[in-house]
Amino acid sequence: MIRVLLVLAVGYAAIIAMLAGFQTRLLFPAWMVPGDGALPAGAEELSVTAADGVTLRGAYLPGADPDAPLLLGFGGNAWSAGAVAQTLRGVFPEHPVAALDYRGYGRSGGRPSAAALMEDAEAIHDALEDRARGGIVPVGISVGSGPAARIVAARDPVGAVLVTPFDSLEAVARDVYPWAPVRLLFRHEMPVAEMLAGTRTPLALILAGEDEIIPAARSHALHEALPEGVALTVIEGAGHNDLAGDPRFAESLRAALAHVTGTRN
Repeated sequence: MIRVLLVLAVGYAAIIAMLAGFQTRLLFPAWMVPGDGALPAGAEELSVTAADGVTLRGAYLPGADPDAPLLLGFGGNAWSAGAVAQTLRGVFPEHPVAALDYRGYGRSGGRPSAAALMEDAEAIHDALEDRARGGIVPVGISVGSGPAARIVAARDPVGAVLVTPFDSLEAVARDVYPWAPVRLLFRHEMPVAEMLAGTRTPLALILAGEDEIIPAARSHALHEALPEGVALTVIEGAGHNDLAGDPRFAESLRAALAHVTGTRN
């Protein structure tokens, strides 16, 4: 019995060590994103220098209405800037759209981390502010909720839309790995609820009813932590990875933007 317990303990320790050592690659799988993907049709090359000198690259797409708010997209952890820009352009042809690859992704330099991605969000916002005649609306998808929330907390955007968001990335990890000492090992916290606490920026949340990646408890905990007046849409039957392809997603996204900008789209 002692030998069995020892084997189990060694196996558990090995699994924990692997999770700790590979958590950056698991959270930010930059290797999944093409490094030389073509820009969307009609896009301009976009380059922003982060606070530490790292160059971030992406795409800017002028909108049919240059006075409409600029939509600044932050995709999921396996999204390229091009995919984010194309998704937003397909729904909002009238709005200027911008998206940059996270550091370490695609054509951007550096190495990804939660802290760096959120700091980069401020630099990206500031670099685009002069060309955003109608102001900026960050749109954060999944892990992109962290950078989008950072802009809300640190700047004064027109509004923000969060898709499949969470209250805390560490809390997501605790829910996914309840048997692991996440609090001791986690290095990539994105405290979305904390950053948005007390904000006056108009917000809208879109959730996938069958989200298999972000536990429903985490998305609803965020909504409950936010001030009154935050729009909440749950697309029933949709999963985390197929939400963007659901025909109801575009309608929900337009309604969310209308809510935070006070307009009809």
